[in-house]
This record gives sequence, C-alpha cells and structure tokens, in this order.
Amino acid sequence: MKAVVFDRFGPPEVLRLDEVPTPTPGEGEVRVRVRATTVNRTDVGFRDPQYLAVRLVGGFFRPRHRILGTELAGEIDAVGPGVTRFRVGERVFGLRTFLFGTHAEYVCVRETGSIATMPAGWSFEQAAAVCDGLMLASNYTKRVDFARQRRILVNGATGSIGSAAVQLARHQGAEVTATCKTSAIDLVRSLGATTIVDYTKQDFTTLDQTFDVVLDSVGKSTFGRCRRLLAPRGVYYSSELGPYWQNPLLALLTPLLGGRRVGFPIPTDSQEDIVAFKQLIEGGHYRAVIDRTYPLDQVVEATRYVETGEKIGNVVLTIA
Repeated sequence: MKAVVFDRFGPPEVLRLDEVPTPTPGEGEVRVRVRATTVNRTDVGFRDPQYLAVRLVGGFFRPRHRILGTELAGEIDAVGPGVTRFRVGERVFGLRTFLFGTHAEYVCVRETGSIATMPAGWSFEQAAAVCDGLMLASNYTKRVDFARQRRILVNGATGSIGSAAVQLARHQGAEVTATCKTSAIDLVRSLGATTIVDYTKQDFTTLDQTFDVVLDSVGKSTFGRCRRLLAPRGVYYSSELGPYWQNPLLALLTPLLGGRRVGFPIPTDSQEDIVAFKQLIEGGHYRAVIDRTYPLDQVVEATRYVETGEKIGNVVLTIA
C-alpha cells in the first residue's frame, strides 16, 4: 500500500510517499480503507519535536511511528477474528491519537477504539476533519460548568480547536467572545460567536471586561497576560505547555491558592466520544471547517501550509 513515511525528524521535506506492507487485522481489529485524513498540529509536533514530552512518546533520536496521521474516514474492508461491532463495507470515522498511521491507504484499528460509523450524509472529507479539534476542544469544555460559567473567550477561533470550541460553547448556551483576523469574521460569527475581536486591530488581552473561562486554543498567550481578563474564580486553559512548561505546573499550583487558576487537562478520547461527536453533528450542532484539501502525494505542501499558522479549521488529505 501507499503511505507517507519519515525516518528522521526534521522539516516537511523528510516526509515521502512510499510502498509499505498492507496491514492484516488481528484479533478484535478492523482494517479501514482510508479515504481521507488530515494534517494537524499533532502531526507537525511529532515530525519535528520541540518538547521533551513529545520525544518521550514519539522517539528520542528517530521516529517511533514512521507513518503519521491521527484522523481518519473510510470504509471497513476487512475484519479480524472476534469482531462483532462493525462489518465490512461500513463507513467509519475516528481518531488514532498517539497511535498514528492514518497517512496511508489502510490502517488497522481496535473495534473498541475511537471509531464510529460516519454521520449520515457526510463526505469522507467532512468526517476526517472533525475528531482531533473536537476532541481537544471538548477536553476543555467538558470541565466547564456552563450553568455558572457562561462568559467564554476563545483565542484563535479559526483553528481546528478554536472553531470546535466556539461551536461547543455556543451549543451549551454560553456567551462566546472569539478572536480572529478580519477575513474570518463572518465565518466565526456563523459558528456561534456573539462578540468578535479582530486581532489585527486589537490585542484581546486589553479588553475591558472579564470572563469565566479563557481558552487560548493556539497557545500564543499566557496565564500572566490573561489573568486580568478572568473573573474572580475564572479559569485559563491553553492548548500548549507554555514558556518553560509553565501551564502544567500552574495547573497544579493555582487551584491551591483559590481565585483565578490554570487548567491543563490531559487529552483523552474513546469510542464513546466519537459516538457523541456523531450525535452532535447529526443534531445539527456542529460542522466541520475545511480550509484546503490536498491529495496524499502532496503531503509536503499540505504540511508547509499548516506550519504557516494561517489555516482556517482543517487541512484534509484525500486518498483515491
């Protein structure tokens, strides 16, 4: 089968399309013929790791996983012994967080893993562009008590995490303030933001108001800069470790002090999460945001674009 592989850490050019053995599903596994996947920040971070924590998971001196890719949408084309939840021909979507392998024509997944049948009427491209951003955003929003924490600020509302967070918070009835550039204002408003800050004209940290939750979905600010924006018992979340890995440490210390605090939940996902995402989609409460679509053999170009930091939502790879 064709797959995008890499044998050393480095720039996008270390990625190459190659022929590799087609996997065979084992006990309790299904094999998915991948029709669409994505290039996301996780792929970028593991291809050229900047943090020790990433090296611990992804390999110190060379990649532990030769094939990247965490999101998938496709058809089940084979099942292993003992599989009862899925059958050949079903269209599925889901995640392989920290397991990778979806930048390939085929991938094997545990039938109990983070996959589910695709939302009705959705294309493979739409379904592939859902789970990573929605999973990461929901890891924050599920810790918000929307009955009392109703004022939410999302910094970076056009990324895969930010666009998901805006939709999730609005679905819960929150008042959502979101930051974006001028050209994305209409999009972010359509996702549910009630107030928009154009970051090309104003630094959101200078706003003269407070919020119950500040979610920095692009990790470009800090608790120190955002503290004045938080209500007396407000919470700051960031998608990044922060300077000197401060966010996990502050998440341990600030709750002990009372008042404003940092939250830094460790991302997790499960089959139940993917099923919940499907229900959210089919209920009309969530839509995928796709910026660009590339064929698999243009993965280097797709990765370069992701690394510009200018993508809107998701960048999809299609596999014929």
